[in-house]
Amino acid sequence: MKLKTVHTLVLAALALGASASARDLATIKKSGTLVVATEPTYPPFTYTQGKNIVGFEAELAELLAKQLGVKVQWKTSSFDTLLIGLGQGRYDMVIASHGITPERQKAVDFANPHYCSGGVVLSKTGGPKTVADLKGKKVAVQLGTTYATRARSLPGLGGIQTYPNNTDALQALMAGRTEAFITDRFVALEARKKTGGKVQVGQLIFQEKIGIALQKGNKTLVTGINEALKKVQSDGSYKKLSEKYFGEDIRCK
Repeated sequence: MKLKTVHTLVLAALALGASASARDLATIKKSGTLVVATEPTYPPFTYTQGKNIVGFEAELAELLAKQLGVKVQWKTSSFDTLLIGLGQGRYDMVIASHGITPERQKAVDFANPHYCSGGVVLSKTGGPKTVADLKGKKVAVQLGTTYATRARSLPGLGGIQTYPNNTDALQALMAGRTEAFITDRFVALEARKKTGGKVQVGQLIFQEKIGIALQKGNKTLVTGINEALKKVQSDGSYKKLSEKYFGEDIRCK
């Protein structure tokens, strides 16, 4: 899914200890509630359906909480503030398709990856499909993502336009304001489905591992989430959930 990033200064502040105390696993179990934050604008991973937050990652969070013997209390925020809120102790964990990067690992801890993905070139049918095809082309990216960072490193682009979320970026592509959209491969597949094949999924630019973010040093919760993830991946419930949304098992091989 999306390999997103936040500003380096924010990560540096978190890494230097600009955070509130995290609730450890024992405290969470005693409370009966796991406070989970996400940005629910990223179908099929997390999105809203009426008043509910649904999607692959949403249901996975519920499965993990069940393994811990607690219920999920959802919090929502824009992607670029999620890790800030985590550092401030406003919630226990973030599940929002964060790519696990060395930069982020200085500021937060990650559970073991719960799926693997990668960035691709998405365009209208007949449009650019490879990095080479992007030369001189206007490219859309979501603000605050590593797709934006990667796009800036690509040679010869005709311009990079940032959008607050994937929906706006896709709309820009469909309206012809950009000629390609660099995004997560699952987002691209979902866009192809929703547009009735009016867009095409091109070259995989890079691969990524996606993980749940937890406050730095919260070892008991990291261990608890890892054990819960291992359990749901071994008892068949992860596979069933993954196939429900993607038709395949998307765990890292």
